[in-house]
Amino acid sequence: MSPRPRKASDEVVFAAAHRVMQQVGPAQLTLGRIAAEAGVTAGALVQRFGSRRGLMLALMAEFSGSAPGFFAQLRAAHPSPLAALRAYAECQAGMADTPQTLAHHLSYLQVDLTDPDFHAHLSAQARDSRDELRRLLADAVDAGELSAATDVDVLTRAVQSVLSGSLFVWATLREGTAAEWVRGDLDAVLAPYLP
Repeated sequence: MSPRPRKASDEVVFAAAHRVMQQVGPAQLTLGRIAAEAGVTAGALVQRFGSRRGLMLALMAEFSGSAPGFFAQLRAAHPSPLAALRAYAECQAGMADTPQTLAHHLSYLQVDLTDPDFHAHLSAQARDSRDELRRLLADAVDAGELSAATDVDVLTRAVQSVLSGSLFVWATLREGTAAEWVRGDLDAVLAPYLP
């Protein structure tokens, strides 16, 4: 007997989980909510992932390997390395469509930082993102968009730090939009390296 086909792909379930995570924090996240968003039953998710934790770990595993593909999409849409970098910054700012959405992201980050299984995925994703940012900045040097004297490793660390920290400062001050704030911080970090 062949196994019963799934009614929703993992991609559909993960997208549904992501949408629910933007609406509620970890304490309110349930398989029932995710199932309703994905158009399946909670029982189907239990059969597939075992538990809410199992589903979330599978989602993190998928996320942790996504940086190279995501940056490839940015590069395809933006031939200029700095334009691709700015597009990445805009995506980062999207985590703070509202202060509440950012608060939910931070709640999940707390889990990612304190649970070793989740942290392993978070760390892998951060390293891959750092490597991709470094490639973009090196390409920007090669393309003449950044000074030939740029220390790419130093600038990569600064860019990764500002893109992570900028949202926290914006959430506290709430001056302008998150996208404007992140864009301004990124431009300030890049300015000394522009030819």
